Amino acid sequence: MMKVDSPQTVVTGGSGLLGTALRRLLPSARFPSSSELDVTRADSIGAWLDASPPTLVIHAAAFTSPPKIDQDPSRAIAANIIGTANIAQWCLDHDATLVYISTDYVFKGDKGLYREDDAMMPVNGYAWSKLGGECAVRLLPDHLVIRTSFGPDEFPYPKAFVDQWTSRQSVSQTAAQMVRVIERGARGTVHIGGPRRSVMEYARSLDPAKMIEPLSLKDVTFVAPVDTSLDTTRFRELMQDEGGRWDPTR
Repeated sequence: MMKVDSPQTVVTGGSGLLGTALRRLLPSARFPSSSELDVTRADSIGAWLDASPPTLVIHAAAFTSPPKIDQDPSRAIAANIIGTANIAQWCLDHDATLVYISTDYVFKGDKGLYREDDAMMPVNGYAWSKLGGECAVRLLPDHLVIRTSFGPDEFPYPKAFVDQWTSRQSVSQTAAQMVRVIERGARGTVHIGGPRRSVMEYARSLDPAKMIEPLSLKDVTFVAPVDTSLDTTRFRELMQDEGGRWDPTR
């Protein structure tokens, strides 16, 4: 088992939704702020990481709003592509393991239950920028790409898509499963997620008593894939205990 909760672990994006959840699980890890470690600047990365080089970097920092990226793609290029390449270069130069948090949106969304080796074809700028990050990470001999989809522990919106399918989970559950996968020493690509369901079904699973109105993909101005649900067979195999049983809460 790999020790993840350690000062030798650095997590980027510590102020984000996922980063906040990981802080609770990894109190001994280091979480530099964006002002301390600016991923868009290689000199900033070197100045911070070289002072006490980590052996494991979990790269969760990203610009994640599809509508805002459509309006200003340069921010996604800087943060998600160049920033990830900068982190990857540092890890390559210092023989550090790199874990990259990617997205289910790298898939076209026309079939669902995507496996790790299925063809990727993003349908919006956000997903292209995350795929660009994957390209850099895959050049490292010691890497793990985690594709997933998560949201707040309480559904934050008054409406939810009834015609979009996903494997989305709460961020707390996803973060815990990420840590377990990293501890197991997984390499390559792993899909983490829950069962295939509509976004509305996912939302109601979080807040059964909340009144959530239906929403259609036809009602929004940005482009989003229809079905990016993930096949999580490899994840389940990694989580099996010695008796061959799988505990989805682990």
